[in-house]
Amino acid sequence: MRTLNEVREFFANDRFATDNGAVIEQIGENSATVSMEIQDHHRNAVGIVMGGAIFTLADFAFAVASNHEKPGTVSLSANITFLKASKGNKLIAKAECVRNGRTTCYYRVTVTDDTGALIAEVTTSGYKTN
Repeated sequence: MRTLNEVREFFANDRFATDNGAVIEQIGENSATVSMEIQDHHRNAVGIVMGGAIFTLADFAFAVASNHEKPGTVSLSANITFLKASKGNKLIAKAECVRNGRTTCYYRVTVTDDTGALIAEVTTSGYKTN
């Protein structure tokens, strides 16, 4: 199994997520936790975190969780439910595998903020290309 630093180095090439501030905090068997400090460029016209920023973080958590042990899983579909606007300074996305089949997988990603508020939930289906 790769170390956290090796995984961070590999996913540094996931430029959209990392250029927007996503950081890998923790990895486990078919799981990952990533975070993002909320910056002004993450906010929409009314001052709350834009849904695209939240989804980007959740998608990155899925990517890390499903690929850090064996790269090659891509997203087939994803569904996000926004539950609350964040009042915090940081978002945290935790991805956990619900089903890990031979060619497909299914993950649940929970996005909270640093106040502990549940911000969004995401479900993602993936396809294993190798």
